[in-house]
Amino acid sequence: MNMQTMMKPVSAVTDDLARIEVLAGVSIVIPTYREAENIPLILNRIDQLRQLHNLTIEVLFMDDNSGDGSVEAVEAAGYDWARIIVRTQDRGLSQSVIDGFRNARYPVLVCMDCDLSHPVDVIPQMVLALATGQQFVLGSRYVPGGSTDDDWGIFRYLNSRVATWLARPLTRVKDPMSGFFALRRDDFLKADELNPVGYKVALELIVKCGFDNVAEVPIHFSDRALGESKLTLREQLKYIKHLRRLYIHKFSNAMYLLQFLVVGASGVVVNLATLSLLLMAGLPAAACLAGGIATSVVTNFLLNRRFTFSYARDRNIWKQFVGFVTVSSLGIAVNYGVALSVAGTALAQGRFGLHMSALAGIACGMLFNYLGNRYVIFRKTHMR
Repeated sequence: MNMQTMMKPVSAVTDDLARIEVLAGVSIVIPTYREAENIPLILNRIDQLRQLHNLTIEVLFMDDNSGDGSVEAVEAAGYDWARIIVRTQDRGLSQSVIDGFRNARYPVLVCMDCDLSHPVDVIPQMVLALATGQQFVLGSRYVPGGSTDDDWGIFRYLNSRVATWLARPLTRVKDPMSGFFALRRDDFLKADELNPVGYKVALELIVKCGFDNVAEVPIHFSDRALGESKLTLREQLKYIKHLRRLYIHKFSNAMYLLQFLVVGASGVVVNLATLSLLLMAGLPAAACLAGGIATSVVTNFLLNRRFTFSYARDRNIWKQFVGFVTVSSLGIAVNYGVALSVAGTALAQGRFGLHMSALAGIACGMLFNYLGNRYVIFRKTHMR
């Protein structure tokens, strides 16, 4: 969809909306936490939009047990198309949105913030984009025509840009960090194993639903006037955790191997550090070498179980440890055997021949260890 189509005048959008069957109804899901001051304001704006375009709309406030009068604010507004669901378990912005979508009645789902930072009047453009072939529509700050308030600080701008850059291998859209988006309910229900962490649920849906056809409608992003921002350091750390999950989902084997190699590198550091400490303690060289190896084997096992193959950490730890040591021992034998074999070939001729042989052995031993642990010791017990 080109930018000109997404930027039709209001009268043209109204005419188009009236002819599109997909607009049998729009469910607007708004996650909230201590937003009682903003609830009447956003409901008023949505009501004006509803009347202007004669839309069938419901608004679901998904509230994480604010206890600040949010429930009373929704009831006092008196709109029969607005309701609030108070969540007391599994709280969090992303999970609030997911639960809201599951409770939605209508075939078009829209998510937006309650702090008035997202322009309500862009919703018809977003829904129209869905109706004309797009799978997913973002309200974007970073496409031509998009903008943010002038008082955005340099730190906030860089934070947003870095977060976007980190997500680039997952999607090529300009503003995957947007919390303002629309999709069809049928597509949402096909999503694969949703488990978002933090506040970037749009990125979760783009990846888990496999959306390739994503439109971005330019918006002006306004700073909140009332209430407090929920973007904390803790939420940003959750975003890193969320990215790791999405990378594993999209690049499964490559990410498992990368994490396995990183843990292996940490094992080298642990080995050498332990060796140095034991030497300082005056132990014999053989004992120091054995101590370094034993310690690194234990830390490698624990880190791989906790991070690389975290899906298997609920199983018997002692059986896994015995299997890990066995596979590692076999990996050492593979390493040694390959190194000896390469040492007798033309590849090993020259000044650094023995080093080349050793590297070949290390590579094969590491690959053997990875495959053994990935598909035997920490194998998945179900197929997706």
